[in-house]
Amino acid sequence: MEDIQAIKQRFEIIGHNTELNRAIDIATQVAPTDLSVLITGESGVGKEIFPRIIHAYSNRKHAPYIAVNCGAIPEGTIDSELFGHEKGAFTGAVSDRKGYFEVTDGGTIFLDEVGELPLPTQARLLRVLESGEFIRVGSSKVQKTNVRVIAATNLNIPHAVKNGKFREDLYYRLNTIPITIPPLRERKEDIPLLFRKFAADFAEKYRMPAIRLTEDAVKELQAFRWPGNIRQLKNITEQISIIEQERIVDAPTLHKYIPENDSLLPTLTNSHDNGDGSFASEREILYKILFDMKKDMNDMKRLVYGMMQNDNRQESAPEPTTSIVLRNLYDNPPVNIPPKVVSPAYLSEDEHMQESEAVIEESFSIEEKEKELISKALEKNHGKRKLAAKDLGISERTLYRKLKEYDLEK
Repeated sequence: MEDIQAIKQRFEIIGHNTELNRAIDIATQVAPTDLSVLITGESGVGKEIFPRIIHAYSNRKHAPYIAVNCGAIPEGTIDSELFGHEKGAFTGAVSDRKGYFEVTDGGTIFLDEVGELPLPTQARLLRVLESGEFIRVGSSKVQKTNVRVIAATNLNIPHAVKNGKFREDLYYRLNTIPITIPPLRERKEDIPLLFRKFAADFAEKYRMPAIRLTEDAVKELQAFRWPGNIRQLKNITEQISIIEQERIVDAPTLHKYIPENDSLLPTLTNSHDNGDGSFASEREILYKILFDMKKDMNDMKRLVYGMMQNDNRQESAPEPTTSIVLRNLYDNPPVNIPPKVVSPAYLSEDEHMQESEAVIEESFSIEEKEKELISKALEKNHGKRKLAAKDLGISERTLYRKLKEYDLEK
């Protein structure tokens, strides 16, 4: 087994940080086995290098190696990408297709951003890890594969497990060998080395002299938190290499390229449903309003009924108060209903509720409202259908159809 320094030179790893050396040492020790490895670390720390180290020093080094970014594959097609599909399994499946697990049989597959996998796909992945079996999308035939899985994520997986976003059993199955990559802010002694390496690479790429930093600029570089880690350092180095004419960069010049606010932006976290009955669509909101109105009307009917029960001296009751309220509410024209003389003592609550319910149902009739509006528009325009249609906001053709439908033609 090669020493750590030789591995760094082979895979172009820069730095002497103790935690970084420990991660490389674990990767080389676990490489000859078939154990699953979970690599964790912030975005931009270089997690993709360690699966290559493990594969290169494993017994599968001559077999296929595939890196898959799980966060870049849409949720609707990720099962097909990983496990394959049969012809006709879904729209667009014009032929059979092998998935990554079938193509890399005998090799290594690297699942980057594994925390972005949907829960159904996590269940399929767990079965592959435990038994090596999978089923293509649209098929019923169980297939076998012999693949070593290396996963990586920048998420807090235990927190995702607690929130139900990641399967706990899959986490323990992937986390057989954990490898943690330290962020760049914890590798301050490596920052000048990385800057020098990137500056030399860009000088060769763009055919220009390499930039150098003064001591004050080096301290300024080390004082920054680098939330984007190595990726951010590389981008800033490229900017300075292209834009600056002077090849020696001091602290004030470097400060122009470093963001002013290096703190993480505030984000909304731990948002919970407040249980206030919020709705996802306008239709459900409308239903809620209607149910609330019905509840209010029922309360009003009970109140009116109680008042009528207490007024035993009244010999006859005019048209129920609830009906009058409903007519005023919905702006209905008065209906010629003969007054019904009923003694409150002989009017049961059930009968009164049924009468009010009938009025409510009649008031909600859309056809009656349409007939009424069409009749009023024709009467206002002295039977001229063109003007009536204009007032109603509909076409003449629609008005003719409505007249025929409601038998209003004269």
